[in-house]
Amino acid sequence: MTMYDALVVGGGPAGSTAALALARRGWRVALVEKSRFPRRKVCGEYVAAGAWPVLRALGVAARLESRAGPAVRRVGFFARDARLDVPMPSSGEAWGRAVARETLDATLLDDAARAGVEVLQPWAAAATRVDADGVRLVARNGDEERELRAPLVVAAHGSWEHGALPTQSPRAARRGADLLAFKARFVGARLAEGLMPLVLFPGGYGGLVESEGGHVTFSCCIRRETLARLRAARPGGSAGEATLAHAMASCGALREVLAAAWREGPWLAAGPIRPGIRVRAPERFFAVGNAAGEAHPLVAEGIGMAIQSAWLLAQALRDPATAHDPATLRSAAREYERRWSAHFASRVRASRLIAAATGSALHASTALVAVAPRVLAWGARWSGKAAPTAAVERPNRAATVEHVN
Repeated sequence: MTMYDALVVGGGPAGSTAALALARRGWRVALVEKSRFPRRKVCGEYVAAGAWPVLRALGVAARLESRAGPAVRRVGFFARDARLDVPMPSSGEAWGRAVARETLDATLLDDAARAGVEVLQPWAAAATRVDADGVRLVARNGDEERELRAPLVVAAHGSWEHGALPTQSPRAARRGADLLAFKARFVGARLAEGLMPLVLFPGGYGGLVESEGGHVTFSCCIRRETLARLRAARPGGSAGEATLAHAMASCGALREVLAAAWREGPWLAAGPIRPGIRVRAPERFFAVGNAAGEAHPLVAEGIGMAIQSAWLLAQALRDPATAHDPATLRSAAREYERRWSAHFASRVRASRLIAAATGSALHASTALVAVAPRVLAWGARWSGKAAPTAAVERPNRAATVEHVN
């Protein structure tokens, strides 16, 4: 059994950011990630403006910017025959940009390893046990097992994955209203540079953004009951293709963007998506990213919230002595929950209102188009696009160094 100051479960943006930030503060960290990298993942790929100061402090921003899509300066709205866009609200930070998850995840995890994090990959967290001295975690890779021990666990496992951690929710009964997520990447799409439109269609919504290499990512969510009807009408086809055909049939602007495009790689699927606030975790466990809370996906804040929440946690935990004193650890947990709520609770709630409003937009009168620019600007602002980043404090000079591959 190996002893650490912290164990991180999940190597995505939240987990790798937390591991890297803690290692830069002198923590001995192990990270358990079940997938091999680079890997594609269902995600809109948009990294909001507020996350870039954190990425700069971690020393990875320049490398990511060199491969990212163009700065997203306008937010748009595609529904039926309506198409409009407005300037993206300024946050005083760099503009948001889209980065392929293959690039983002691998870059952050590689830097965490360089900073001294022990990366177990592909290993899965198979069991946990809490005692008076900390947490024992059993990691498994096929028939091989390792037992790791630390005073605390950072849960960065996402929101729809089930497993051995007490922060992972049990499997819920299927509901017709469940939101199922799909993603594909297209070449040759005709999307205006710097525009990120919300695409509405009956039973769901999606988004378009230009990522690295000129690829355009289409990510979407659709109600389970709607998808079931579509697949019944189109037997033999994939769920992703059925969803895209449905969306294009109902939205002229989407048809124009993708008319001459072709899909690169397979459709990816995930879900059901469970927006909500879950930041409070059992003692000795800290949730970051979607495990802590998830804004409604239509506002495209998932990656930004993941990176910033992990940074907030590292600031609350401070130095390794925090982990080994139970009273100090409990105080850090309360501080993290307060700061998380201050930064994110309002945008999670606002995203619900925005989702409810856009859900009825397809059936609203044409008068909605006249006020839609103001609604778009309001939604972009309240979903977090103009929110300041989590306070960035560089742990030491190493955090500002850009590694050259």
